[in-house]
Amino acid sequence: MEQLDGKHVGLAIRNALLSNLLMLGLYAIDLLIVVMTILVSVDTLSGEIASGTIQAVATKPVRRWELLAGKWLGFAGMLTLYIALMVLGINGVTYFMSGIVVRHLVYGFALMWMESMLLLCVTFCFGTTLSTLTNGALALGLHGLAFLGGWIEQVGALTKTPKAVGLGIIASIVMPSEALWRRAAFEMQTPLATAGGVNPVFGGASIPSPLMVGYAAAYTAVFLAVAFRRLQKRDL
Repeated sequence: MEQLDGKHVGLAIRNALLSNLLMLGLYAIDLLIVVMTILVSVDTLSGEIASGTIQAVATKPVRRWELLAGKWLGFAGMLTLYIALMVLGINGVTYFMSGIVVRHLVYGFALMWMESMLLLCVTFCFGTTLSTLTNGALALGLHGLAFLGGWIEQVGALTKTPKAVGLGIIASIVMPSEALWRRAAFEMQTPLATAGGVNPVFGGASIPSPLMVGYAAAYTAVFLAVAFRRLQKRDL
């Protein structure tokens, strides 16, 4: 019986280590998703408006909102395929090699996809009025603020520092992209890691609520709506 228990303990430790390694891989993929989303979309409106090429397509019978919607759908489709290949690919390879997959894979994938769509809408909104360089710097800067705020919030929760937690929450309100990753990480990691709550990377110490996820969805919709409005009113 003791030998059997030892085997079970050893198997649990092995699975926990492999799950943590898989989560580290997903963390790297999430960073790639952020960079890819901003880099591929940052010039689509800013560059075309600055160069004047948008005038060739923004003519009747094509309406401006149809032009923007078409571009958004194209980028959204491409990024969805990219995220699916990366997230499902690493889980598939890990399962083939060790039999391990993350929990709640569909929900975690949906949250990572939401993060990408949020950043896509932000770059589209900024691209209607700002230059490519300013657009990229502002989008990356806002995500960087959210990234740092997320770490501050996690460390504040671990050290029982309410002011640090509050500062992190404010950063998430300004830009909720990182909060979506931390919620995704919480959903996908093992119950053992969740119970420990000591890993700032996976967001176990301070977990974004479903209300924050809803706020991020509204944030995305508002930025997309503002992008439509600004492009409609801007002189090209």
